[in-house]
Amino acid sequence: MTGPTRAEYCVIACAEAWRDDGEVLASPMGVIPSIGARLARLTFAPDLLLTDGEALLVRPDGTPEGWLPYREHLAWVTGGRRHVMMGASQIDRFGNQNISCIGDWERPRRQLLGVRGAPVNTLNNPTSYWIPRHSRRVFVDRVDMVCGVGYDRAAGARYHRIPRVVSDLGVFDFATPDHSMRLASLHPGVTVGQVRDATGFELTVPDEVPATREPTGEELRLIREVVDPAGARAREVAA
Repeated sequence: MTGPTRAEYCVIACAEAWRDDGEVLASPMGVIPSIGARLARLTFAPDLLLTDGEALLVRPDGTPEGWLPYREHLAWVTGGRRHVMMGASQIDRFGNQNISCIGDWERPRRQLLGVRGAPVNTLNNPTSYWIPRHSRRVFVDRVDMVCGVGYDRAAGARYHRIPRVVSDLGVFDFATPDHSMRLASLHPGVTVGQVRDATGFELTVPDEVPATREPTGEELRLIREVVDPAGARAREVAA
């Protein structure tokens, strides 16, 4: 078996977001987060609940195992019993996320998805982020519009928590006194300098930055043969 690819390290990093969550609803958005959630369910997070996004709870292979009507889904969302992993067109040092527009809101240069469910997600249940192309266009000093709420704006929100941000360069968290973003691990082959150059704000960087956890042989087998045999993960991260 060949060694893990960058995409597979990203899968592992996303899967780890749900470690020790217990029986919560996982809502991954994107190919690699979806592979990560299914891998977590098959290995270290057997209580994790997966959804088809409509009305069913599903097994890792997509077959139904339960019924989750939308009214129940909303109750889970607002009660902190879901952990979503969203994307971000922009994210700042406190975890404020933008998926709505680039430029002035009244006259944007680019119209994006719109705010959608980001405020409800971030204020009412844990929210992590997946960013497949780490750059200064995404990791910005100040987002053009706040959609997902960061630590500096979430005072009093009972279930607000941003466990991690995963990019194609590394893993980031907010384990600092002011809840600003910190470099938690580097994917193999990536340097601190590369991360700093690709980030539009000052990151907290520990004296020693560990490497992102390597997938086990069994995890690689599951990724390659069970969860993603078609290799869709390489379309998001090619390295």
